[in-house]
Parts: sequence; structure tokens; C-alpha cells
Amino acid sequence: MRQFARYIGIDYSGAETPSSSLPGLRIYAVGTSGVPDEISPPPGPRKYWTRRGVAEWLLAALRSGSPTLVGIDHAFSFPLRYFETHGLSPDWPGFLDDFHKHWPTDEENTYVDFIRTGVCGDGARRGGDSHWRRLAEQRCKAKSVFHFDVQGSVAKSTHAGLPWLRHLRQTLGDNVHFWPFDGRKPPAGKSVIAEVYPALWNRAIATEGRNAHQHDAYSVALWMQQADTAGTLAGALEPNLRPAERTVAQIEGWILGLA
Repeated sequence: MRQFARYIGIDYSGAETPSSSLPGLRIYAVGTSGVPDEISPPPGPRKYWTRRGVAEWLLAALRSGSPTLVGIDHAFSFPLRYFETHGLSPDWPGFLDDFHKHWPTDEENTYVDFIRTGVCGDGARRGGDSHWRRLAEQRCKAKSVFHFDVQGSVAKSTHAGLPWLRHLRQTLGDNVHFWPFDGRKPPAGKSVIAEVYPALWNRAIATEGRNAHQHDAYSVALWMQQADTAGTLAGALEPNLRPAERTVAQIEGWILGLA
């Protein structure tokens, strides 16, 4: 029996400002049958989605009542070393609050690089090292959330996206389960938001004319739908981790589908 009625894949972008129209920001969605379709932004002057627009759209989509699984392509937390270095409690909501205090990347006219270079915010007090990697990143050989300005980096996406996760959590409350921070096994009938890494699946799926950003979002939505249909999604939501690894993943987060 399927756990969800809808699957949404989001390829994220940390470029420019929260209200910038970004070609790298793409959404694909699909129900329990068929293939994912691209969701376009509302009619208006902006051709592509903005980060603010994606957050507003998600709020509306997740209030619809149908249990939905959302996969977003950026990290949801930082390495354990970051928490230790900055004296932070191993508490995800507290981490989001502290991060937003220093990196208010959801504010108008704010680039991630503005905070990196000290133009605004207080990023210097909450920095990290590009050699620090989460357990999940080590497992799938992904780059560190602090590895900026290199190809394949999700550092900007992560630093730009975390305040919007906080906004979604504060606005939706207990109506949405943030995996795995709210528990590895989501309650039946509840929507879930999870971190994804499209490289786990995109090479096995034909591109069919989609660009890289479109294909990543498409691949995420399709994999989640197929895994739920095949009955393997429940296992992906409860990865086989050792007790010590589970403790770390509860702080650092985990990538859905990563064994």
C-alpha cells in the first residue's frame, strides 16, 4: 500500500537573491501513476521560480491534505563538527534558528556571498571548513556543505535554502514531518519533506530533452513514486544504520534513498 498520494522533486539553487528568477530552480510533481510533469511558476514577469515563490507554493501544496513526499536537493543540516565547534546543542530546530540569526539569506536583496564577505549578516561567526563532511556526504562521496565555488557544490543552495526550511516548519507546524529529524518513520497520512541527492538516480533515467536541472527534479519525483509503488520506500525511510550512525544522522540529517 502506498504511503503517499503525490511526489514532488525540487532541484534547488542558491544563486542571486530570494526573489530572483532562477533557471536552476525546478519543480516536478507526479501522482501515484503516470510520469512527473514540470510545475511552472505562476503567470507574471518572472520566467522561472524564485526561492520565495517555491516556499509559498510548497505551503499551499502541503496544506491540500493529500499526503505528499517532497524531495529537495540541498542539505538540511551541517556536520557534527560544526555543532561541536560553535557550541551548539544537537537540536535541529535550534540549529535552524541559530543559522538564520547569522545567515539571513531569505531577506530581500541578499546574496549568499553578501554574508560570506561580511556585507550583511554575521556569517563569520558561523563558518565551517570545506573538509568537514556529514556522514551521508562521506557515504555517497558528495561535497561538503562548506565547499563553495566549485562545480557540483551544494554549499550555496544549502545556505540559501535552510531559512526556507525553517519558514516551512514554523508555518506548517506538526502538519509536516521533516525527515529524519522528526523521526525516521513518518506517521501514516502525513506529508514529508526530505533531503535528496539526484545523482543517486539521474544517470539511470533517460533525459528525453530535459536540461540538467529539469532532469534532476524529474528523477527525484519519479524515483520516489516508483519506490513507494514498489514498496521499497519504507525501507529507504528507515535506512540500515548502526546505532552510533543513527545518532549522528539525527543531528546531521540523511539523504533519502542512501543505503
